[in-house]
Amino acid sequence: MVSAGSVIYYATHVQELRNIIQWKTWHDPVHERKPELDTPELKECLRLLDLTSRSFSAVIKELHPELLIPVVVFYLILRGLDTIEDDMTIDISEKEPLLRNFHAHLDDESWTYDGNGPNEKDRELLVKFDVVAKEYNKIKPEYKKIIIDITHRMGDGMADYAKLGNVSVQTIKNYEEYCHYVAGLVGEGCTRCFVEAKLANPVLLSRPELTESMGQFLQQTNIIRDIREDQDDGRCFWPKEVWSKYVPEFADLFLPENRDKALYCQSEMILLALQRADECLFYMAGVKEQSVFNFVAIPQSMAIATLELCFQNPAMFEKNIKITKGAACGLMMESTQNLRSVCDVFRRYARLIHKKNSPRDPNFLDISIACGKIERFIEGIFPSQTALTLSNGEQRVPGVAAVGEKVLTAEEAEKKKKEDAEAKWDVFYIMLAVFGTLGLISALMLGAAWLAGARFDLAFQGLKGGSLFPSGGDSKLISSDGISAAAQSVASKFESAAHGEL
Repeated sequence: MVSAGSVIYYATHVQELRNIIQWKTWHDPVHERKPELDTPELKECLRLLDLTSRSFSAVIKELHPELLIPVVVFYLILRGLDTIEDDMTIDISEKEPLLRNFHAHLDDESWTYDGNGPNEKDRELLVKFDVVAKEYNKIKPEYKKIIIDITHRMGDGMADYAKLGNVSVQTIKNYEEYCHYVAGLVGEGCTRCFVEAKLANPVLLSRPELTESMGQFLQQTNIIRDIREDQDDGRCFWPKEVWSKYVPEFADLFLPENRDKALYCQSEMILLALQRADECLFYMAGVKEQSVFNFVAIPQSMAIATLELCFQNPAMFEKNIKITKGAACGLMMESTQNLRSVCDVFRRYARLIHKKNSPRDPNFLDISIACGKIERFIEGIFPSQTALTLSNGEQRVPGVAAVGEKVLTAEEAEKKKKEDAEAKWDVFYIMLAVFGTLGLISALMLGAAWLAGARFDLAFQGLKGGSLFPSGGDSKLISSDGISAAAQSVASKFESAAHGEL
């Protein structure tokens, strides 16, 4: 049931309501599925997908049939691994071997895990993990090899960081290494699956920095946005190398008196993510198939929009914030078109970030450069086609070309002047021909009317009398008067003729 708050919000944000209606009404999946053909295990996996993912579920279900089941299984396996890593109620003595050996259970159709805390939101996935294993055993060996490799490496990386307990990530290098294990490896695995299915350019495998940036950009955005939630859960993923510049203890960022320092710290974290944006766009240029493009583009557009929402927003230190459903639907509509549309999204939000950037922020210059780098990259692949023009009232200096205008030689300028003069005469001749034709047609029509017996004298009399459209009574009066006068004239002539004869 729709809440009163939602009704009021969308009544004052009509464009967002329009986005939701358009997405629900007009969006058609690239590949239509036939749910009635799904096996019971696959139906349960798709239900678990809906349960564990709000943003990825829809785009995964629209993937090419070759990739649909492998990606669903891949996502659920990594979500299960992440559920163990995130659960702070599991003791490290139990958690570490679970993470390191998780890959060994992928093909075991009898293995499940119910050791998560009762409040863990994705607990059901591990309780029913046997259905995931059954679907895993059905996919092609090439995909199984990729999934087990990524799961093994990710589990080891998560275990290394889990052993640190609640100790803050120390350096930016440690921070990016953590993001690599939990997201960069996901990007690598997905890319290998795309190339294996021949739906992406194989060159992407030789540019691992592009794949890494795709995962880093998403994960860093999530870490920035979830700072309040992580603090409440006793976790800290912001590197000490960053926050220690502004406050002595991480918890001090949440104190009202340190709000400006917290925003400066936040801007440096956002800067680290923004520096990956151009490589994300580069990666998307290597995707061949539309459903795969949608799969990689939508999360990236959501990420840049989330960074703009968080930037210079003190509310993120008080509560968990996220973009609205209406804004998300608008981004999905734009991001499911082509690379140019996604570039437009990145350009728009980069400009909004730059607009909110404050000169008082110690990261002001670096953030301006990062936003400019995004614009420069987009301009490099999609050059602007619109010529720059002078604004209204601006005077042009003679002999000086405007910005973006070609400088003409003296001969070219003289030739252009003559062409402009000829163009003016051409317009004059055209207008003369048009009015001449109209005058000739009018004359012919008037002549034809006169030959047919039109009484222009009566029309002129009416115009002189001030009556453009004579009334019916006047017409009858004129007619009767005219008849009477004619009758009297005939009678008078007849009478005179008769008198003469006598």
